[in-house]
Amino acid sequence: MPQKKTSLRTRLRALRPRSWRGLLLKLTIAGLVPLLIFFAYCDAQVRDAFASDRYDQPAKVYARPLVLASGAVLTAYELEEELRNLGYRRLRMVSEPGSYRREGDTFTIYLRPFDFADGRRDARKVTVTMGATTVGVVRNELGERIAEEQLDPTVIGGVYPDRHEDRLMLSLEDAPEMLVETLLQVEDRGFYEHWGISPRSIARAMLVNIKAGRTVQGGSTLTQQLVKNTLLTNERSLWRKMKEAAMSLLTEVHYSKDEILEAYLNEVYLGQEGNRAIHGFGLAARHYFNRPLKELDLSQVAVLVGLVKGPSYYSPWRHPERAISRRNIVLGELAEEGWLTEEQLTLWKKEPLGLSKSSALAGVYPAYVDLVRRQLSRDYARQDLQKKGLRIFTPFDPTLQRRAEAATSKALKQLESRQKDLQVAMVVTAVNSGDVVAVIGGRQPRYAGFNRALDALRPIGSLAKPAVYLTALNEPNRYTLMTPLRDEPLSVPNADGSLWKPQNYGKKAHGRVPLHEALSHSYNLSTANLGLDVGLSKVMEMFKRLGVHRPLLEVPSMLLGAAALAPIEVAGMYQTIAADGRYTPLRTIYAVSDADGKPLARYPQKPRQVIDSAPVHLLQYAMLETMREGTGKTAYNVLPKDYRVAGKTGTSNDTRDSWFAGFAGDYLAVVWMGLDNNASTGLTGASGALRVWRQFMAEASTEQMPFMRQSNIEYVWVDSESGRLSQSWCDGARYMPFIKGSEPRDRGGCAPDGEKMFNWIKQLFD
Repeated sequence: MPQKKTSLRTRLRALRPRSWRGLLLKLTIAGLVPLLIFFAYCDAQVRDAFASDRYDQPAKVYARPLVLASGAVLTAYELEEELRNLGYRRLRMVSEPGSYRREGDTFTIYLRPFDFADGRRDARKVTVTMGATTVGVVRNELGERIAEEQLDPTVIGGVYPDRHEDRLMLSLEDAPEMLVETLLQVEDRGFYEHWGISPRSIARAMLVNIKAGRTVQGGSTLTQQLVKNTLLTNERSLWRKMKEAAMSLLTEVHYSKDEILEAYLNEVYLGQEGNRAIHGFGLAARHYFNRPLKELDLSQVAVLVGLVKGPSYYSPWRHPERAISRRNIVLGELAEEGWLTEEQLTLWKKEPLGLSKSSALAGVYPAYVDLVRRQLSRDYARQDLQKKGLRIFTPFDPTLQRRAEAATSKALKQLESRQKDLQVAMVVTAVNSGDVVAVIGGRQPRYAGFNRALDALRPIGSLAKPAVYLTALNEPNRYTLMTPLRDEPLSVPNADGSLWKPQNYGKKAHGRVPLHEALSHSYNLSTANLGLDVGLSKVMEMFKRLGVHRPLLEVPSMLLGAAALAPIEVAGMYQTIAADGRYTPLRTIYAVSDADGKPLARYPQKPRQVIDSAPVHLLQYAMLETMREGTGKTAYNVLPKDYRVAGKTGTSNDTRDSWFAGFAGDYLAVVWMGLDNNASTGLTGASGALRVWRQFMAEASTEQMPFMRQSNIEYVWVDSESGRLSQSWCDGARYMPFIKGSEPRDRGGCAPDGEKMFNWIKQLFD
């Protein structure tokens, strides 16, 4: 039989008092367990978030330090521009690091302390007297003449973690008292009194906001802000507020007030530079004012503290009026507390923002830093680069970069009516070292994206021709600069059965032409015939010796530049030519140290002779002729007429790519112009890329190409048509180099002309 159910009332009456207490205990425990679990979860989150190794310290990439040495090419204007870009302040009295005084052409500079690749330099004063175009005399603080001094280098980028956060770690001891006091006054006056949550601050903020009719003040403590920025999302919900409160209390339990404040100083978000997030006051001082935090004045500190409320809304670059208004509110709060008099407040409010650059991206060089990252990735683990604060020293030259950018910008404007979407890439190297000193990856060089200098593989056109001619000149028993070549049509079967039938640019054959003229005027037919005569395999081997490591097809079209290379690869090839046949891998890093300045690695250059200097000398002669008489002669529309440079134009099929590669004594530059969709630009190497190159060289180069006689080279006068020996006074005579033993033996028919001979001899002594 089914049992009779007992009513609930009956069962409750049957319970003894001890059972009631047990039930209450069970209910209490049941309610506390979720709460305990919640606090345990929050506690684990807090402990993990503020662990000692929590902060990533991205590797910092430094530009070259500007060396101040007697005789160095530098104007007073350029020195002052460099000081300004480094955030040095011009003062009447130089009393602290990061400042300078100028009196005419004499500069007194108080250098900042800095850990260079070769050791630490303490802060000290130097006096530099400038000449018209060079550094005159450098003296130390005692007035003694010294060999050289160098400015601290600027940071040009870094290797950031996946979160794209960047910061300069700052200890509370190193934080200026002015910053700490201003921050606490504005953001959390009771910071050292509360336990992470301040009911008083919340009530005060409510009253202020009610009076203002809008939200003008928050009630969150610094601890709450730190927790919110570090552990929580921007979700607006009761659950999130509960977590914020619990985590704030637990943070105060586990860490001292000073530890919390130091964490806040390094964690707070204060701006954006492209996809790079600016965290902490240490980096913000550099980002906005390009100065160490300790060098900022009260107005600048107030700007940074004001940004805590809204870095985007109060951005000094995008919204300068808002930034000034917010700064003045911060200054006003200091005055309310009696820290400033009314007179001082008025004076500080009149101060300009004093930003160090015109925009957030003004000091950003993504194309060059991209090149640095690629080299670093071969030697260092990604985690080390993102977290250990490595210091990367490069030969990057901001002054040359600005000149390269100005040259590309000017050329693009000139060509805008012909081609609106024209793109550009440029690589500049130092001839004597192989150091990469400037890189442009596109028409907007300060924006990261497709790096055409490294990744745009485009047919190099006639830039391939020096490899063909150098292969021939390397056989002096067969070829000299005067060897006649066949500039005549040819037809070569391809592997697929089609015919390769190259043409000259003007679709005109020139018959028999001397080798030097074929190169300087960039004749395709004579080049193709020459390449086939010397042998394709030998030409391909020459590409390798010059430094082209990319596999190339051994087909006839390679002779005229069907090879698709990036500008950086072309720069490597021409670097060997500019260095008289010495191969030097292009260098973007010369040293690496750890976060404390301890040296970790150095990258010395080890050039090696891969091609005998004699045939290279002959090739350089022909490339000088290219600039004087051939396809590059419009360079002298801008360059001084007596300035010696060598170069080569390049144009791919259907004028899709415009190239120029050339060098002076100090710099080599390779320029490419084209369209990303590979359509025709209508530009040759001379009408496009050469515009950029000549403008840059006119602004940047101060050493013309050295062209000295070599012991194994013989210069003789030859007849420009027959190639026979001639005399200087004869019509059509050229003074040309030959590898000893290859010079002509036969003499032409020019008889001595008494008057011409007398004038020639007279010129020797005038």
